[in-house]
Amino acid sequence: MTITITDAAASRIRTFLESRGQGIGLRLGVRISGCSGMAYVLEFVDELHKEDQVFEEKGVNIIVDSKSMLYLDGTELDFTKKGLNEGFQFNNPNVNSECGCGESFNV
Repeated sequence: MTITITDAAASRIRTFLESRGQGIGLRLGVRISGCSGMAYVLEFVDELHKEDQVFEEKGVNIIVDSKSMLYLDGTELDFTKKGLNEGFQFNNPNVNSECGCGESFNV
């Protein structure tokens, strides 16, 4: 089981953690939501839970709980800028469909 991140995502995560002044990494998870069933969740992590898996890549810790890992295995986290819009992009090989607005997905 694995999660990977691009150089752009690693750089952005480091910037966020440095400006925040604390934290051991970024949690990547899923929750039930939206019109397609699931939505991604990103949040800072200050302490680990026993069910967490830690993926260290490019000097950044990505933390995923065991339930979310079922839906996220093989995902690549990227950070993109297009015009005035910027944000994290999830390249998840498990996704069968996404809603039209791009906020939720189905596996």
